[in-house]
Amino acid sequence: MRKTMAVGLAALIAMYFLGGMSARHEIFPWPQLSELRTMVGAEKAAAPSRYAFDDKERLIGDESKTLVTCPVQTDRTAVLLILGQSNAANDGGQRHRSNYGARVVNAFGKRCFIAASPLLGSTDTKGEYWTLLANNLIASGQNDSVILAPLAYSGSEVARWAKGGDLNPVLVDTVKQLQNSGYRITSVLWVQGEKDLVLGTTAQAYQEHFMSMVDTLRQHGVEAPIYISIASKCLEPSNGGFKEHIPDNPIVRAQLALSKSGHGIREGVNSDALLDGEDRYDDCHIGGTGAEKMSRAWLNLLRSDHRLQTSR
Repeated sequence: MRKTMAVGLAALIAMYFLGGMSARHEIFPWPQLSELRTMVGAEKAAAPSRYAFDDKERLIGDESKTLVTCPVQTDRTAVLLILGQSNAANDGGQRHRSNYGARVVNAFGKRCFIAASPLLGSTDTKGEYWTLLANNLIASGQNDSVILAPLAYSGSEVARWAKGGDLNPVLVDTVKQLQNSGYRITSVLWVQGEKDLVLGTTAQAYQEHFMSMVDTLRQHGVEAPIYISIASKCLEPSNGGFKEHIPDNPIVRAQLALSKSGHGIREGVNSDALLDGEDRYDDCHIGGTGAEKMSRAWLNLLRSDHRLQTSR
């Protein structure tokens, strides 16, 4: 009995020193055991989710979505191509859904779904205010149906949307999918700029990259007006921003210049000036009150331009 215990103790001591030496010098079996532990941990961490994403973290699937027949576009249909970064994506503090069933749809991948936050085609899974805007467009009597085609990437700088940028081919593909579905884009809504302010992008560089994106849209048959928002404010390091905001900055100057440059470019909503601190739930992203303000501002802008066009 004592002999058996002594042998067992010796074996334990040997295993202890072998394990310590294996870990210290990264020799067998420590690397193999470590990799096995990582694989098992990763398998446990992959919990089931209703969401699916592509390799750029864009939301491409949601089990809760309701698939419907895509509405036929008429002269009273708005087809909105929504571009930009997080404040155009699914990073809002309030979710919304269509108040009009299949009259407000989220177009994605040549299919249509009843619009509801989060919208397919953009990053993240929180709220957005585009569905609220669509509801308001119908409630105002301006449109009978609204097609929302979001393509917004959280944290994206303007250079990524220009020719040669990684998002430019995705933009082209999105435009082609809408066209193949029988849709003519009626407005392009651009909400972006916060990332470029942090990166220190110059006004000239911002304008050049933006015009490159505009050229891409025009070359692929998009004749709709392009609304460029005045957007540069995203505070706090936790959001990748600064502690304080300087309203007169290179990005705002570039956006204002672009809105007056012609080429079918118009000034969009000025979120920098419109939103108070209470309207941003984390000093950057748009909360419930901010969503109400933004949707009303876009509604007023689109209605005003619509009345101007119909009066000619």
